[in-house]
Amino acid sequence: MGYIKDLRKIVGSRPIIMVGACVLLIDNRNRILLQLRKDNHCWGLAGGSMELGESLEEVARRELREETGLTAKDLELINIYSGEAFYYKYPHGDEVYNVVAAYLCIDYKGELVKDENEVDDLRFFRFDDLPKNISPPDIPIINDYIQELSKGE
Repeated sequence: MGYIKDLRKIVGSRPIIMVGACVLLIDNRNRILLQLRKDNHCWGLAGGSMELGESLEEVARRELREETGLTAKDLELINIYSGEAFYYKYPHGDEVYNVVAAYLCIDYKGELVKDENEVDDLRFFRFDDLPKNISPPDIPIINDYIQELSKGE
């Protein structure tokens, strides 16, 4: 997070607009991959903030690879999220209004390898057995996906 860290040196913990991407990675058993994050001790989607010069898809691919060890073969943009529901205050005090491009990935390769600096655990979960402590900004994204799944049944 070089750009955001540099920006934080200037603005401190005041609210900023943070643009980024996340990946809803679904395995062949229709389970979603979540990571137990070190920064807030919540389960969440692979994802993170944009660095200077990156496209949103590049952010999604980079964050997926860095945090999980997996490489997306194909990504599908499913929605862009922003607004009050995507305000978040980190435990250390930094405040952000997230603008998030959510991508779906069902075609990927590699083995799960967690980023030791950011991730305590990586697990696939059934949609009917999700953990209770999901990172607040990821809840609406996951709920929207579940709602779309139920429409197709």
